[in-house]
Amino acid sequence: MHTHSLFELNEHIRRVLALNFQQPVWIVAEIAQVGESRGHRYLDLVQKGETGDVVAQAQAALWAAEFRQINARFPLGLTALLREGLELRMQVRPEFHERYGFKLHITDIDPAHTFGQLDLMRRQTIQSLREQGLFDLNRTLPLPLVLQRIAVISSETAAGLQDFREHLEGNSFGYSFDCQYFTAAVQGKNAEAEIIEALEKIGRTPDNFDCVVIVRGGGARLDLMAFDGLLLCLMAAKTPLPLVVGIGHDVDQSVLDLVAHTSLKTPTAVADFLVQHNLVFEGNVLEVAESMESIAQNILQIKYLELERAESGAHFAARAQTQDAARHLDFAAEKLPALAFQTLRDHFRELEKMEAIYLNLHPENVLQRGFSITLKNGKVVSSASLVKSGDELETRLREGVVKSKVA
Repeated sequence: MHTHSLFELNEHIRRVLALNFQQPVWIVAEIAQVGESRGHRYLDLVQKGETGDVVAQAQAALWAAEFRQINARFPLGLTALLREGLELRMQVRPEFHERYGFKLHITDIDPAHTFGQLDLMRRQTIQSLREQGLFDLNRTLPLPLVLQRIAVISSETAAGLQDFREHLEGNSFGYSFDCQYFTAAVQGKNAEAEIIEALEKIGRTPDNFDCVVIVRGGGARLDLMAFDGLLLCLMAAKTPLPLVVGIGHDVDQSVLDLVAHTSLKTPTAVADFLVQHNLVFEGNVLEVAESMESIAQNILQIKYLELERAESGAHFAARAQTQDAARHLDFAAEKLPALAFQTLRDHFRELEKMEAIYLNLHPENVLQRGFSITLKNGKVVSSASLVKSGDELETRLREGVVKSKVA
């Protein structure tokens, strides 16, 4: 049996591969890793099964010359597509080298496929949120009357964060804000997980904040990919605080923009929103204060008029009462002598009647009418039980006195 050398075997493989793949082919694969060296791009490509396991893997190379040609056709730049986790449709030429082994030589890239996949993922995220009744949930949360305690999620190196801070702290109205910063990547493969972690931290102490803000600077369209993730949007929708986002895109809109309470284009616009919200509250307070002052002045004026009316009424009432009392006094003064005379005369008549009764009942007059009075020891005897045998009695008659002794 003939034994081949490794070189002979690899050379045979190279010839077979070159014979069967004389023209480039289009394939679909996910980027697992990207490297760069001297203008060349080196990609690790994978295909995953339904369970997420890798079922196929290969290395690919995009040489600097082809990179420049393809990049020139991309309005957004080819670099935006060459990032981990994205699925690409690529034209490749399978190549096999006796020493370096199998590699795919990338000759073209179809951007429509990648953007179509991202749009599909975006639509699936929106549909899932709607089915769970979470799409509009955060927008139903009421904004506090004043926004001062702000939980800010951003990257320390994000260009928009500095703009946000300067604009917020340097507002012309002198409003102060208590911002607590939660560091998280706002683009790249770690962005979704780190923002979710920050939202979880904030959600543990919701009473410490008035709202949550997520800001970042501008970037390519694919930088929004993290903000279309289902897990992030689910967490954002369930956040117990109003969510305000400004992630630096004037045209494109992420799913996070759609589920947030308030979506603004830039971090500066978010700062303006916070300042304007508090300005509206201050204006309402001043308007209420002016209204209360006006109402108080009207009430005081009404009460002053009522007091004047009461004072005038009291003055006329007092004069009327004084005049009425004077008339009563004049009447009494005029009638008093006659009333006094009449009273004295009535009392004199009463005395005369009483005197007549007294005289009529006087013992002397009783005797004159034929009655007698029996005395014992000078005291009137009114009952037989008051005398006893041997008592001496004296009986007075109209004419004379009779003395007797009880047998």
